[in-house]
Amino acid sequence: MTGIGESIGAQAARSRALAVLRVRGRALAVALLPAAFAVVLVAGEATGHTRGGLWDAARWAVGAVAVVVLLLAFAVAAVIVRASPALSPTVELPERSAPDLYRLVRDLAERLDVPAPSALALTPDCDSWLEDRTHPAHAISPAIRGRRRRRTAEAPVLVIGSPFLWWMRVAELRALLAPVVAGTAPSAHPDIAAARRFVRGLDAAVAVAAAPGPPGPVRHLRGPFLRLVGRIARLLLHSCQSYAGEMERGVAAAASERAQTVDYGLRIVAQEQVGLAYAGWDRLLTRVALPAWRMGRWPSRLDAGVVSALTELSRRDRLAEGFASRLGERPACDLLEEPGLIDEAASLLAARLFHGGPAETGVSWSPVDWQQYPEEVVDRKWRTEAARLNRVLDDLGATPSDTPGGPTLTRVMSRLSECGEDAGEGLAAAISAAVAREEAARQRVEAGAGTPVAKSQGDVLHGWGADPLPLFPLQPPRSGRELLADHVAAMVCCAAVDTAGAAPGLDWLDGPALMIRGGRCADLMSPVLSLTEDGDARPLRAWLAGMGVRPEKPVRLV
Repeated sequence: MTGIGESIGAQAARSRALAVLRVRGRALAVALLPAAFAVVLVAGEATGHTRGGLWDAARWAVGAVAVVVLLLAFAVAAVIVRASPALSPTVELPERSAPDLYRLVRDLAERLDVPAPSALALTPDCDSWLEDRTHPAHAISPAIRGRRRRRTAEAPVLVIGSPFLWWMRVAELRALLAPVVAGTAPSAHPDIAAARRFVRGLDAAVAVAAAPGPPGPVRHLRGPFLRLVGRIARLLLHSCQSYAGEMERGVAAAASERAQTVDYGLRIVAQEQVGLAYAGWDRLLTRVALPAWRMGRWPSRLDAGVVSALTELSRRDRLAEGFASRLGERPACDLLEEPGLIDEAASLLAARLFHGGPAETGVSWSPVDWQQYPEEVVDRKWRTEAARLNRVLDDLGATPSDTPGGPTLTRVMSRLSECGEDAGEGLAAAISAAVAREEAARQRVEAGAGTPVAKSQGDVLHGWGADPLPLFPLQPPRSGRELLADHVAAMVCCAAVDTAGAAPGLDWLDGPALMIRGGRCADLMSPVLSLTEDGDARPLRAWLAGMGVRPEKPVRLV
């Protein structure tokens, strides 16, 4: 068995691969069984053993069944072969863009005595894996037609988490990738490769059968056939699912055992960095990137922001002490020729994956640099929410905001404190409804602007289309009370900027921040919650007085 060795994990993987192939063989045998009976009956007639009326009727009946079963088996096989298995959306990384990284991976594969990956790609997430893209259906997709270089030995593609490149050092990345690269060995074994192709084809066929067909009469003919194909594919997939899972666990065990000979001690440190990177990456997405995505802006240097976020986390968290000292070593992103362009591509893909953003900049979407983030995202976010809050108050019959007094913080506090908790619930519900309407209107505008829609998984993979729905939503929908507190806090921040010399800022771990007197204001939400949940404005009034904010002055809205 080339490259995978004869460890217990390798033997288990090989055994389970054969079990998967036996499922395929039994399915083929079932499909050929009526044809075999028909051949026997025809041969009996030729030899004179099965002649007569009943035998003739049996030959016609069995022959008809054999033809139907063979046609159905051929159709199912064609769907399985032509269906494109799901591919992970990634940023392609050609060798000319990262020759040093390719060299590192090839040297690692040589040390492990395994085939080198056929190509490298990046995912905007904290994970790394191997992905086989040699399914026959991919050979006719634009993704494959666009490649001029033919892959050798049909090795899988190595997908690397882009945050790792910016946060990890070169030696740490090599240690982290060792067990992943070691997994290329199974692709050289024909049984494991064939079993994987069979399982992926079944999975793709199930997805094709579940997808809605084109409108019109063709759909009525196509639907019943695909439902039958889907049932057959699901039955086969269920029959080999446990074997496939055990096969992959055996492959992983064999790869891990093989990788122990390479940078084993350093891999422990690298795994610690994986946990730290994931924590900082999650905070950066949910607290920093998400506010920008919601207003149609996407931070164009998310991976560079990972370094800032994790450096800040190292300063705050005693468990992270010493991690920042690594920053003097060579970062893995130095292995890229143009890290800025790669970061921008990964950042745009992250916007599409985690929030449903488009695959390319459009009329309502544009990038934003970190230097402009406070002014173009934070300040705009506050003023947009403050304007929405005042519009809702107008609709609920409060003193109009276009009166000589204008939209003031005093108006908001008076409404919430004088009317009590019926007022808070009604205002929260009205804000929730307004947010939902605006989001629906935004989606309609983007759809009408001609944003391309993905036609296949291959299109999504290479960024040639746009999935109109987020694949991995970051946060559940916010409650009305949470929205109300956010909008009141935004009104307070606008008043502080306009009347007390405050400024919008960016906290790498907590997102939008109010900067007063050269420092970050971290005690705002407690008095805001007293007002929105209890109708008590006294804590907020005391806070405003201490900060020098004048709530009676009108604020500037968008």
